[in-house]
Amino acid sequence: MGITARGVGLLVAAVVLLAVGFRFAYPELTLLGAAAGAAVGYAALVAAWRPRLTVTRHADPDRVARGEPASMTLTVRNVGRLRSANLLAEDRCGDRGVPVPVLRLRPGRDTEVRYDVPTHRRGVVPVGPLRVTRRDPLGLVALARPYGTVVPVWVYPRVHPLTAVPRGAGRSLDGRVDGVPHGSITFDSLREYVVGDELRRVHWRTSARVGELMVRENVDTSLPRLVVLLDNRAVAHPWRVGGVAESFESACEAAASVVTAAHRADLPVVLLFADGEPTAPGAATGSAAPGTHGEQTDVGTALGPLDRLAAADLSDSDEAIRGVASRLRQDRLGDTLVFLTGPGGRDDLGHVGALRGAYPSVVVGVFGAAEPTPPGAAGLVVVDAADGAQFAAEWDGVRRW
Repeated sequence: MGITARGVGLLVAAVVLLAVGFRFAYPELTLLGAAAGAAVGYAALVAAWRPRLTVTRHADPDRVARGEPASMTLTVRNVGRLRSANLLAEDRCGDRGVPVPVLRLRPGRDTEVRYDVPTHRRGVVPVGPLRVTRRDPLGLVALARPYGTVVPVWVYPRVHPLTAVPRGAGRSLDGRVDGVPHGSITFDSLREYVVGDELRRVHWRTSARVGELMVRENVDTSLPRLVVLLDNRAVAHPWRVGGVAESFESACEAAASVVTAAHRADLPVVLLFADGEPTAPGAATGSAAPGTHGEQTDVGTALGPLDRLAAADLSDSDEAIRGVASRLRQDRLGDTLVFLTGPGGRDDLGHVGALRGAYPSVVVGVFGAAEPTPPGAAGLVVVDAADGAQFAAEWDGVRRW
């Protein structure tokens, strides 16, 4: 609850009038002071009354690419019995406020507001809660309360079309493979039978020995498996334009383009971040992102790849590359590694180059560098690009699959 300047003045006047009236035995001043104090008390009681409102939101759509239109429809309904007079409401949309007309909202009626959500920047735009302010008729006290929850609108990086994806590496049938796509040709392991498995894949000899139905897992060792490593360290993207690291935005666009191209080609792909994992906002995320079903994500990660790219932010760590390089070397998550970084990340290309023994194909994308990367840096194929569109245009010319 907040007392306005008018309320503070009247409260001070009430105290002074009461003090002077009692001190010098002026009943008129005492009466005026009591009336002023009663007015402030009445105003506090009126403002403290909580209007019964229900708030619903609908984002159309709740996931868009950067620059595409998105809107939010807000419906406020008065479910109380008394008229809610002297109400002011404002909805929060990112960093700006949107006025909502609820001044004379009658019982059982609702009001609807539709407004555009800013999508000029990649990120997760929080919308809400609705902030309703109630004032007394004299304007002495104002009390603001939140209504409804925060609904996020996911703004994805732009996706640039890639004309080709890796063809795969010719490996030995006995080579190591960490993931197991079903229905291919080479035996990999056994697991317990689950409802829906084909009976022709049951390994009867092992099932008879262990007393449970066991199913063969097969793997296609020629299937290309992509690993996209996005460098989200602030030290790798040192230059800012209006507080935004444009090189990081370009790297996010390149990552989204590679992940989307792999998804369209039905290729397994894993998206990793150099430091930390993006987290979802506290509000419910709604339905799954369109266009992301079928994409490979890390085990236990609730967000899809494009959701994670929308929520990605820069971290202050500068030692993360060593740790993630060690993990990539040990786990061997695929055969094609795409490392996307900024001008400040070129000093760590040695750690990425050391992964060539585990990953037959390694491509590095450097964004926003003032000068080209020296040829043959760490023995890697390096693409110097101004933005994600240029990286997509040069993708065919540098791939060595």
